[in-house]
Amino acid sequence: MLTPDTFTADLLGWYDALAIGLPWRGETDPYRVWLSEIMLQQTQIETVKPYYARFLEAYPTVGALAAAPLDDVLKRWEGLGYYSRARNLHRAAQTLASEHGGQFPASAEGLQALPGIGRYTAGAIASIAFGERAPVLDGNVIRVFSRLDDLADDVTQPAVIARLWSRAEERLPPARVGDYNQALMDLGRVVCKPRAPLCDECPVRAHCRACASGTQQQRPVKAAKAKTPHYDVTAGMIWNARGELLIAQRPLDGLLGGLWEFPGGKTEPGETLEACLARELREELGIAVEVGALFVVVRHAFTHFRITLHAFTCRYDADSGEPQALGVRDWAWVSPDRLDAYSFGKADRQVIAELRRRQGMLL
Repeated sequence: MLTPDTFTADLLGWYDALAIGLPWRGETDPYRVWLSEIMLQQTQIETVKPYYARFLEAYPTVGALAAAPLDDVLKRWEGLGYYSRARNLHRAAQTLASEHGGQFPASAEGLQALPGIGRYTAGAIASIAFGERAPVLDGNVIRVFSRLDDLADDVTQPAVIARLWSRAEERLPPARVGDYNQALMDLGRVVCKPRAPLCDECPVRAHCRACASGTQQQRPVKAAKAKTPHYDVTAGMIWNARGELLIAQRPLDGLLGGLWEFPGGKTEPGETLEACLARELREELGIAVEVGALFVVVRHAFTHFRITLHAFTCRYDADSGEPQALGVRDWAWVSPDRLDAYSFGKADRQVIAELRRRQGMLL
């Protein structure tokens, strides 16, 4: 007879034998568990590994992270994406340092009060670091449960997600909850894949209703995605008489908050790229420029939309006055060789790479 106990035994037996070597595997230090869980959100393991090591080297404790300037934290996060994670990581570290004596709450409920920690992350930290019987439910676990139960309902619906959370809580074993939760996540990542699940290698195949009915390829059920929006965006490579470029820091709230960029913005309906750039520079920095030639075009996809970035070479009109932080957090004139001191998003880093390629051709 198949029971919850045999399911747990089968799953943990596979997990113990698999022994995937990861830098954070086996850790019970809540700081390290937290850091790994935040970095792994929507990011591949191989991408995370070097960032995890470098971050711990720079900030070995919560106190060290709390004391670091946000700009430094963002620079070390550069390239990992989803920068709100880094901002929330920094805010949470400061909260822990100032209000909790640098100690993490030992419960999932207490952890959820910290910036950037939702129910899933709280459950992962509480179960792995503190042994609390707290469930986890990420994309991998949703997929596993939807196949185990042969769930025909749309897993993007809040009511269905609520049922899955209840199901995850019901399945929790009395002991080794941290290992159990990690085993579920590994199972979804390694075996119960979104496409072409490796059912012949699955340690809990005997418990899977979708496998028994042959519907595993149709699970989980998700509503069709809407067409991804696309926007044309402009950026100005604005040079002054000293051969410096003007860069601007984005506001902390919103997309890529706190990162630096070549200033510009999204076109409005019927607006030319050049007119858009001139308008954005007036609105954000209070300056006038002479928009010159198109320098480079960069295409980039975010989670919910795509952009085509058109970067123009511009000449700064000194008569328009010094830039002002009207729609930006800060601004700076920077020589090209000092751009690496600032944290940029991927699209702007591609513009910088093209600038250096052309400068190299001229040497």
